[in-house]
Amino acid sequence: MKILFAGSPGSSAEILQDLFNQECEIVGVISQPDKRSKRSGGKDPSAVSVMANNLGLPLFKPSKIDNEFKEIISTIQCEFLVVSAYGKILPEWFLAHPDISSINVHFSLLPKYRGASPIQSSLLNGDLDSGISIMKMTKGLDEGPIYSAEKITIPENADKHFLETELTKVANKVLFTTLLEVSKDKKLPTAQDDADASYCTKITKSSGKVNFIDEDASSVIRKFNAFKNWPGIFFEKNNVVIKIHGIKLLSEILDVNESRNFYFCADGLAVKTTSKTLVITHLQFPGKNIIASQDAANSYADFFAD
Repeated sequence: MKILFAGSPGSSAEILQDLFNQECEIVGVISQPDKRSKRSGGKDPSAVSVMANNLGLPLFKPSKIDNEFKEIISTIQCEFLVVSAYGKILPEWFLAHPDISSINVHFSLLPKYRGASPIQSSLLNGDLDSGISIMKMTKGLDEGPIYSAEKITIPENADKHFLETELTKVANKVLFTTLLEVSKDKKLPTAQDDADASYCTKITKSSGKVNFIDEDASSVIRKFNAFKNWPGIFFEKNNVVIKIHGIKLLSEILDVNESRNFYFCADGLAVKTTSKTLVITHLQFPGKNIIASQDAANSYADFFAD
């Protein structure tokens, strides 16, 4: 089975590796161009690029999916194009290139959460379950018919990293079998119900901003879990942006009748919301290291005094 693969992040790299281990013939890998490194000042390859190099696979990192790249793709014969979080919209000529089908691995139960941030959207909304969809790609955004779908339960307080890891495992369990069945004409796709469709919002750095006086505690915790690693969550006080690296509900034992919006307690920095009180366990000031809130009690007591 000849597969042309397109993807970029770590979850996609794991899917690529699983297909390789299933003894598929990976005829080419397409990923995003290297991005500027925040640490070294150089450029870092995507996780899929690293995996492709480690597996000795032909790798392409086009800056544009244009006619020049079309000439390259036209020389690569494949039965399937498998796409997993590549990060660019593919033109119709590209989707029509494989002999059998272009397939997308989407981390939601379509038609719910079409778009680029289904995992974050699921966590932000407090969903009880999620899943993966193996979809035939069409020109519309995640609108193609579904070959396979698999549902999982979301554990309480799961974060993006955990849910993405679990969904990647499910994708690896379902994808290869689906490809085999499609290649043997044993599986036909089922059309999505557009009436039930919902779409993800685009996530930016500003998405992680928290306004404690306007949000309830559960909403803030869901945001923290959804934006784990990137973009993270933060709040502003005294015109200073402060990143939150740990947060939880304040223990009832420590809860006191306190009039201030911020105050230090044994667990860390307590902060009031529209519902319950939260405690920030770890925080970070601009240009500083992450510190435990207990360690900030002396240095920043006056800063947080209302």
